Amino acid sequence: MEKTKIKVLLIHPEISRTKYNFVGVIENECLELEYISALLKQEGYQVLLYDGQVEKISVKTVLKEQNPDVVYVCGRTRQENFMLEYCREAKSQNPATITMIGGLHAQLCYERMYDDGVDYIFTTYNIFSIWEVLENHFRGKNTPLQRIKGICYKQDGKWGYVAGEPFDLKELPWPDRTYFYEHPQNYRYLELEHAAWVRTSLSCPYNCKFCHRNRMNLGHYVCRDIEDVVEEIASIQATNIYIMDDDFLFNEERLRRFIILIREKDIRKNYICYGRADFIAQNRELMAELKSIGLYYVLVGLETITDEQLKEYNKRSDLQNNITSIEICHDLGIHLMGMFIIDLDYTPKDFSNLYKWIKAQGLRHVAISIFTPEMGLETYEAYRERLITDNPSHWDYLHVVAKPDNMSVKRYYFHYYILLIKLFLKGKRDGVYDFIDYGDYIRSFIRNIFVSKRSRDDE
Repeated sequence: MEKTKIKVLLIHPEISRTKYNFVGVIENECLELEYISALLKQEGYQVLLYDGQVEKISVKTVLKEQNPDVVYVCGRTRQENFMLEYCREAKSQNPATITMIGGLHAQLCYERMYDDGVDYIFTTYNIFSIWEVLENHFRGKNTPLQRIKGICYKQDGKWGYVAGEPFDLKELPWPDRTYFYEHPQNYRYLELEHAAWVRTSLSCPYNCKFCHRNRMNLGHYVCRDIEDVVEEIASIQATNIYIMDDDFLFNEERLRRFIILIREKDIRKNYICYGRADFIAQNRELMAELKSIGLYYVLVGLETITDEQLKEYNKRSDLQNNITSIEICHDLGIHLMGMFIIDLDYTPKDFSNLYKWIKAQGLRHVAISIFTPEMGLETYEAYRERLITDNPSHWDYLHVVAKPDNMSVKRYYFHYYILLIKLFLKGKRDGVYDFIDYGDYIRSFIRNIFVSKRSRDDE
């Protein structure tokens, strides 16, 4: 089969089939798929991309219309059901279609993907493993599957597993942003429209107890050359750049070089990035420099309002750093998005105290997550006996998946939604997110207060 005839469909799954999501408020560019697209197009494959966040037609329809030779799906834990569904549908329509699943969830929980509808599972960020498999199938390369790193494969009706190796980001091509440019009304971060994603590092140098991002790349933290990063940013036809590193504010020398290069090239864009409270608290001058080149949002895992809980989470920071980081960003005019975890040991008073603390600090931008023991981590095993659902779609930080310590699930949800309503009303008073239909969200939260457990399990 000629390469020009080999059609590969890359799929980013829909988020959910209910209104209980934030599509249209935060939409993520399909960066991992764009890397794969760039590589495969270089090798002469025909590549199509489907993003369930923005497409109006179903995957089933696309499969029927395009009849691809290969389907690759990449998603998060909450999208596991969709990933398996798409692969089964592809096989149903054409048993000869090669089906593949990748992404961090598949890397950590690959055995959950062992399904008759799936041919390959990729347990590494190394996209060249995908290319090697395709070369075997369509170009007769005959590389033994046991020699392709970071894959699960079926052979003689049984699943085989080949361990992956840490991957060097410097080997990646620049992403193919064709699909991104074809959808100028999508891919936003709140009010920043058409925000392009850029990765400068992989994995995380920290080891917070609740997080699985530090398990990326087999736990090896690697960085791209900052010169290459800036060249890529300069080439992007978008004014908003979402730096998706799990912690961009890490290496002071690298950040200063970034600032110098952005100024030298006179790049004028807005930047969104993740950073830690302790780094911000200890680097006011550097934060001012970042603000001067366009830092707009910094997403900070404040997590909690007690030193005891921060220590339990292994944050290696303290409450004073949280407070100082907020003050510095307020003074400099940087929008700090404070991200909090509602722990399962919360009492009604804890919910109330969190709101009072947020209000007292004048924190305008807030994201609230329910503590969720991540699949593939030690915390999942620790909470296994307390799990109240096995539905992976509930691993979205918006659902209670394990029994709370101090109240019933229903009561916990009640206080959670009351907190969200208060925060949304505060946001409306503060004039943030004016593009959001506050009333629609608040009505949704009120409905969810009274929804039955069975109805919630169906979400």
